Amino acid sequence: MVGPRRRILPLLLFSVSVLFFFSYYHSSLPFSSPDLNPNPNFTLLAQDPNSDLNFTFIVKVLTFNRLESVARCLRSLAAADYLTDKVQLHVYIDHFALGDASSNVGQKLQESHRILEFVDGFEWKYGDKLIHYRTANAGLQAQWLEAWWPSSDNEFAFVVEDDLEVSPLYYKFLRSLIVNYYYNASNYRPYIYGASLQRPRFVPGKHGNKIQLDDRTRLFLYQLVGTWGQLLFPKPWKEFRLWYDNHKAKGIKPFLDGMVTTGWYKKIGEKIWTPWFIKFIHTRGYFNIYTNCLHERALSVSHRDAGVNYGKTAGPDSHILDESSLDFGFWDLQPLSDLRWYDFCFREIFPERVVGNLDELGSVLNSVQKQDTVIIVSLFGVPEMVIRNLLCHFESLNLWHYVLIGPESDFLFELARRGHPVIGTDQFLRSVGAYKLMSFQDSNVEMIKEVLVKAYVLKKCLESRYNIWVVDGNMLPVNSDLFIESDPSYDFYIGKSSELFFARRSSSARSIGGNDFLSKFAMMVNSLLAKRHSLSFGYIMAKFLEQKGVRVKDLDETSLCLRIGNSNVNQSLGDGKQMVFWSSDMASDLLRKGLQELGIWIVNDDFSCKAVVCHKS
Repeated sequence: MVGPRRRILPLLLFSVSVLFFFSYYHSSLPFSSPDLNPNPNFTLLAQDPNSDLNFTFIVKVLTFNRLESVARCLRSLAAADYLTDKVQLHVYIDHFALGDASSNVGQKLQESHRILEFVDGFEWKYGDKLIHYRTANAGLQAQWLEAWWPSSDNEFAFVVEDDLEVSPLYYKFLRSLIVNYYYNASNYRPYIYGASLQRPRFVPGKHGNKIQLDDRTRLFLYQLVGTWGQLLFPKPWKEFRLWYDNHKAKGIKPFLDGMVTTGWYKKIGEKIWTPWFIKFIHTRGYFNIYTNCLHERALSVSHRDAGVNYGKTAGPDSHILDESSLDFGFWDLQPLSDLRWYDFCFREIFPERVVGNLDELGSVLNSVQKQDTVIIVSLFGVPEMVIRNLLCHFESLNLWHYVLIGPESDFLFELARRGHPVIGTDQFLRSVGAYKLMSFQDSNVEMIKEVLVKAYVLKKCLESRYNIWVVDGNMLPVNSDLFIESDPSYDFYIGKSSELFFARRSSSARSIGGNDFLSKFAMMVNSLLAKRHSLSFGYIMAKFLEQKGVRVKDLDETSLCLRIGNSNVNQSLGDGKQMVFWSSDMASDLLRKGLQELGIWIVNDDFSCKAVVCHKS
């Protein structure tokens, strides 16, 4: 929350940064210091993508005991078109497990030496060739995780397992992606961690949507890592490795409820690495670029040879896309703003929705409303961990028809880039000229901003003929029934203790939102402030409606809500309670304890959701 004595400087900064939020990353290149919560206000000079790019591209081939597989893989890599670029080839050969008396050691040694002999003699004319022959069995997880530590922010790794075959076009395509989505400032985002060349087939979220893409979709963003030909960007990979080290050292497992991959990990443990990366990506909210080449084609194909992932050879998963089979605008890479984004449930999300004016507000309300109802959630004065827990509940309850309002901050913008629609109060109020309505002392700045934004959103919702619920961040729905329309004989409902507010989309309700509504509402605010030090939106609206002779219904909070207090956290959620709420000044540790005892604290220690909950679209 911006302090009142310091609000002039933030207003000037945000007048630039928030108004151009959709391009705040556009002037940012991945040459700044690592930032776990990307700041929308940092700016760096863009490198011209048409100039000679000085980046390093390394192909990382991971192999074990499959000579025919690695031979096929290396030959396909050598047959690709690398233009005039230098490309390094690093081959990592895992050793067989030692100390197994029942194993045929002689045969295994012979097979390893045959692979070494083949790789030694393999001609790689595009750059340096490096061979790393392990002295002990590392396994698939270590093969991946120890294959690369970027030497700079201009070094890229393309990781392939030995049963892969790549298209002759693969490098030219990846180079185009790097140029357009890493070095082109208008398309760069620090939360894109790379690109997969495999055909998208798998949705890890249980009960998620099937992957269905129209024939016009060539590229899209998807959270899932693709192990069959994955390009890795340097900074996110470094960030992951440090995160992995931290969690592994503390004995924290990569469990993520609701994910198929968690079941894999519980079954075979550290033989695989993807559950670790998936948990990291879920925590950070990062994305991967995918291709849609149509007709079961892809730039990298797994032959699914017998090994860790397959008990017996399953055969190629796709058809190789090459020059002869190109029948669409393959090289036409769309701007990032035109691409679609999908989460682990293959649910489409819409990142970077920040409402800056009334037109954008109308557009966002139209996009989020469900059954003509919108939920407005105020984040003022609410701890970050509580907000994240609230949003995890919204996900679990399949509630998506909400808009978040709060003071401009890195955290608010992070929520927006994760797909939560937000309203930053300062920019919005400036855009609508609301500051001329405000007459108050500095101590009331943030409170007045909050209630005025709520009033503007209320007016816009009623004009758009939407029902509106206004809730604070110190409230937590425990089921979705709370937001179902109530007794139609009343247009307005107000909670006396919980500060819940509901307005029905009726013609009589719309009549209060005339041209002078906002000015009269602001006058009411200023009048009440002269008598009280603290006000809430619900209290002001109750007084405002009372003055206009409008009937208001008190919500039955006794049966509807459970209040958590500082001294009585040992409670239960019986008797059909639909919401939990608490005082905004309740101590965070007591609040967390109370929510844990009720079984509704559903975030991890890093404040990410404990589960992925998929709902069919």
